[in-house]
Amino acid sequence: MLNEQRIRKDTSGVGNGLVFLDSAGSSLPPRVVTEAVIAHLRREAVIGGYRAANERLDDLAAVKQSIATLINATPASIALSDSATRSWADFFYSVPLGPGDRILISGSDYASNAIAALQRARATGATVEHIPSDPTGQLDLDAFADLVDDRVKLVSLLHAPTNGGLVNPAAEATRIAHEAGALVLLDACQSAGQIPLDVAELGVDALSATGRKWLRGPRGTGFLYMRPELAAAMEPGRLDLHSAEWIAPDAYRLAPDASRFEFWEHDVAARLGLGAAVDYLLELGPDEVYAAIAARAEYLRKGLSEIPGVTVRDLGLRHSGIVSFTLDAVAPIQVRDRLAAQDITVTVSHRSSTLLDMTGRALDAVVRASPHCFVGFDELDRFLAAVAEL
Repeated sequence: MLNEQRIRKDTSGVGNGLVFLDSAGSSLPPRVVTEAVIAHLRREAVIGGYRAANERLDDLAAVKQSIATLINATPASIALSDSATRSWADFFYSVPLGPGDRILISGSDYASNAIAALQRARATGATVEHIPSDPTGQLDLDAFADLVDDRVKLVSLLHAPTNGGLVNPAAEATRIAHEAGALVLLDACQSAGQIPLDVAELGVDALSATGRKWLRGPRGTGFLYMRPELAAAMEPGRLDLHSAEWIAPDAYRLAPDASRFEFWEHDVAARLGLGAAVDYLLELGPDEVYAAIAARAEYLRKGLSEIPGVTVRDLGLRHSGIVSFTLDAVAPIQVRDRLAAQDITVTVSHRSSTLLDMTGRALDAVVRASPHCFVGFDELDRFLAAVAEL
């Protein structure tokens, strides 16, 4: 069982009247994270950034080890970055594509992923196609199997969409893609830190994630996992003197592992903060944290469904910690702002973020509530009462 009193005490933003329901956006970090970041910035101010970084080389290496422990990978298969988007794009833009090649994207895929796919298709002559959803809203595995052939070079799978509590069957879809020889890139931006991630079980070729959401790390952090064989063979679209070594006037040698997808310059303090966040999660017990998030989200779904005029918009057979809903008489932005006036933090997911899914459901926007384990059930009741009053 989680020590909820300790978790709340460790989180500066709770206990001051705020009901925070936006961990799917940018969560509240535990104090150990902010202390790690601030302490390193202070050290840089005293001795300079280079020397301060050299003092923490072992700790920086340990960040990859912690992430690897969390997702059942090896440190050599992890590349650190400044965001999930950067990690996703670094891999995506490094996959060779040409005329006639096919890119498949999820029906609930995020705008950044779709835009990148369209841009590469335009530049290479490849095509972009959408994986259908089944009646529950998740990936239609039968339709996907019919869609995949040997011309599909890359499949972009979204584990958990930004606009609702759906969790896609990523492992099953990956097996189908691999049977046709396609690479699979899993966007785990909304699942890392709230849903179990085991890359061996998922079988994906690459996985991107952010630090600022459910992992409760600093903004400006993220990571890319790559299957070890790919990490040692794939050439990134961009290189520097960290990702490769200049060995002759006309030659260079790539780094031997996923670090070839990193640049030398980075925010050392932020990465140390990410390591502190992952270590905090590992210390608490990831399965216990995931269960606590799921319980809070389900409590909100049930409570919202009992309020007249409220429609819960979550799809799928398996749910994440994101709860999406609309009110009949109040626009989502108004809901957000009127709740904010009561110190209740939610956010709005707009059609442009998940164009295919929202257009298919004739939705312009939804309110998104995403409770982490530090949110008390009394605070959830306060939120539900405030929505009922709206």
